[in-house]
Amino acid sequence: MIRTDTFTVPEHVHGYPGVAFGGYVAGLLAAQSAAAELRVDFRRKVAVDTPIAVRPTESGGCALIDLDGNVLVEASSSVVTIAPPPAPSWRDALAITEAQATKRRENDCYGCGSACPPGRGLRLFPWAVPERDRVIAAWTPDPALAAPTGELPPEVVWAALDCPGGWAAGALRKMRRGSVTAAITATQLAPVWPDHPYISYAWPISHEGRKHTVGVALATPDGTPCALAEALWIEPRPDSTPDHQLPPHSNRT
Repeated sequence: MIRTDTFTVPEHVHGYPGVAFGGYVAGLLAAQSAAAELRVDFRRKVAVDTPIAVRPTESGGCALIDLDGNVLVEASSSVVTIAPPPAPSWRDALAITEAQATKRRENDCYGCGSACPPGRGLRLFPWAVPERDRVIAAWTPDPALAAPTGELPPEVVWAALDCPGGWAAGALRKMRRGSVTAAITATQLAPVWPDHPYISYAWPISHEGRKHTVGVALATPDGTPCALAEALWIEPRPDSTPDHQLPPHSNRT
């Protein structure tokens, strides 16, 4: 992130082409907030390599705005109301991740893209396990993702809570391609360190029309939660045509 009075999200930090990665953007606002638990609502697309700024809101939260003053993303204090189910074992998560390595479509999504070089993306590779109704991944963050403090910054931790939820809704509840994160409520419970192993897992919560609610957790190998999120994903309208060049959040095809 480059910041003076304004800043830009670097081009490589995208999910869909040209659009800043939602979890990363949410984490930028989390870094500006004193709230331990935060809800982030996405109002408009945030373009990469385009000047934007953070400003306080009347509600005591903060918002991401463009240079015309339009609110793009808004954050406010909230409460994560879900409790994570028990984490899968590290052994299972690692076996699932290694077994699906040759089955994935290659893409350059900042979160789940295998085409991202180490340190230029999370390289977090969720995979659906239908018999458990879970999406699971083993993840060891690259050292280049760390902040000067040595731990992962909030924007990277929140980014790790994004794609797994999309995969859960897509692979386990047949959410349409081209869906987007509309809101995410999350909390970080412990520092997340580079070169340390973590278990990422996600599960569907509810589905109504085009709306999918999912839970996502990041845990240590012994199952201790480090971060937790509840996210709302929204499908494109039925009369719209999904862009099949966009990174799939599903292993169904």
